[in-house]
Amino acid sequence: MKKAFFQLHIAVFLAGFTGVLGRLITLNEFPLVWWRLLITCGALWIFTLFRRKKGSATRTQIWKASAIGFILILHWVTFYGGIKISTVSTTLVCLSAMSFFTAILEPLLLRQPFDLIEILLGLLVIAGISIVFHFDPHYKTGIIISLISAFLASIFPVLNRSLLQTMEPETATRWQLSGGFGFITILLPLYLHYFPGTRIVPTWTDLGWLFVLAIACTVLAFDLFMKALQKIPAFTVNLSYNLEPIYGIAMAFIIYREDRSVSTGFYYGFSLIIAAVVLQTLRLRKISGRVQP
Repeated sequence: MKKAFFQLHIAVFLAGFTGVLGRLITLNEFPLVWWRLLITCGALWIFTLFRRKKGSATRTQIWKASAIGFILILHWVTFYGGIKISTVSTTLVCLSAMSFFTAILEPLLLRQPFDLIEILLGLLVIAGISIVFHFDPHYKTGIIISLISAFLASIFPVLNRSLLQTMEPETATRWQLSGGFGFITILLPLYLHYFPGTRIVPTWTDLGWLFVLAIACTVLAFDLFMKALQKIPAFTVNLSYNLEPIYGIAMAFIIYREDRSVSTGFYYGFSLIIAAVVLQTLRLRKISGRVQP
C-alpha cells in the first residue's frame, strides 16, 4: 500500500506540471491535446516493441478502453480550454471538484452504498470553489469549463478501476490513449471547421514542451496512476489528486506570478480545499491503522 501511495503522489506531482505546460505551449487546447496524444501513443507503442510481455486484450476490452480514453481526451480538452480562457490557478482549483463528483458517481456506477463523510468532504471542496467563483466572477466561463473538466475527470478512475480487474495497466493505458487519439483525430476536422484560424503546427519551442508533456507528464504519470489505482479506491485517488492544484498553483505563482492577479477570496477557497485533503488523509490513516492488525 505504501508503494501505491508513493506512485500516486509522484503521478500527482507530474500532473501538477501539466497546467504550467498548458500555458507555455501556445497552441489552442484541441491541437495541443492532439499533439500530446500523437507523441504519447508513438512512445507507448515503441516501448511495447522492446518489452518481453506485450500484454494482450480482447476486442471487447479494446472497445471499453477506447471509450474510457474518449472521456479522458474530453477532460484534457476542457482542462486546457479552462487554462487558456482563465488562469492556471483558477482551473486547477476547479479541478478539485472531482472529489465531490466521485463521491456521488462511484457508488452509483459500482452500486455501492454512499459514504456520507466522502460527500461532506467533497462539499467542502465545492464550498472552496464557490468562494473563488464569488470573488473572481470575471473568470466565469473558464470556471464553468474547468468544472466540466473536473466532472469528466471523476468518471475516468471509476470506470478504470473496473477495467483494471481484467486488464493489465500497461495494456489498458496503451489502448485508452490510442483510442482517444483516434477519436480526437476524427473530431479535429470538425473543430477546424468551426475555428478556421486555429494554428495546428507547433513551433520548435512548443514541440520541446510537448515532448515533456507527453513523456514525463503522460506516459510516466499515467503508468504510476494506473498501478496505484489497482490498490487504492477511486475516491482516495481523486482526493489525492487535489494536491495537483497545490503543486500546479505553486509553480504558476513562481513562473507566471499569478499570485499578483488572484483575489483574497482565492486564498480563502483554496484553504478549504487543503482542509478537505488533510482531513481525508487523517481519516485514511485511522482506517489503515484499524485494518492492519
